[in-house]
Amino acid sequence: MTRKFLVLLCLVLFASAAQAESVYVVDKLIITMRSGQGNQYQIVRTWPSGTRLDVLETAEQYTRVRGPDNTEGWVLNQYIQSQPTAKILLDAAQSKLAKLEAENAKLKKETGSTSETNSALSKELNDLQGKYKKQENELTRLRSVAAKPLKLDNENQQLKKDNLKLENERELLRQENQVLQDSSDRDWFINGALVIIAGIVIGLIAPRLRPRKKSSWGSL
Repeated sequence: MTRKFLVLLCLVLFASAAQAESVYVVDKLIITMRSGQGNQYQIVRTWPSGTRLDVLETAEQYTRVRGPDNTEGWVLNQYIQSQPTAKILLDAAQSKLAKLEAENAKLKKETGSTSETNSALSKELNDLQGKYKKQENELTRLRSVAAKPLKLDNENQQLKKDNLKLENERELLRQENQVLQDSSDRDWFINGALVIIAGIVIGLIAPRLRPRKKSSWGSL
């Protein structure tokens, strides 16, 4: 039971210390921290202006505080204040300003780097567009070249068809010419035969058509 109470007490004291109020040494060069409330007490140590002290207990003229090195003692109330000193505020403001300036410079550098990156990307994009246009033109030319053999092949096939048609027509004309020639030869042969036959017939008939001469023996 006693052990649990001590643990609980330590936790309460720790929480109180964590939530303790803070005060700051006023704009005085150095103040003294004593072991008690009065000048008769021993000086524990001194604190320069702007030192942050944690308040442990408050009295009418003195306040018991704990320093940054955990040293505890009493200091006069007139030498501490609840707000940081002007020097601390100035240092903080200057530190914040320096941080903001550094961030601003970093942003400017990043902006410049971004601008250079954008310029480089824009140039690369223009180059790629130029290459794409060139390749597109080359592709169009290759398609045109590739289309010529196909066109020539189609024309060649058409010429073959036309040539075959002409060959057929020529063969037909040759056959017709042969028929006409054969017909002419047959007609010539028939006509010749008719002439010969006519000649033979005339040769046979002609003598009979001649008047007969009276025989000299008949007159005797």
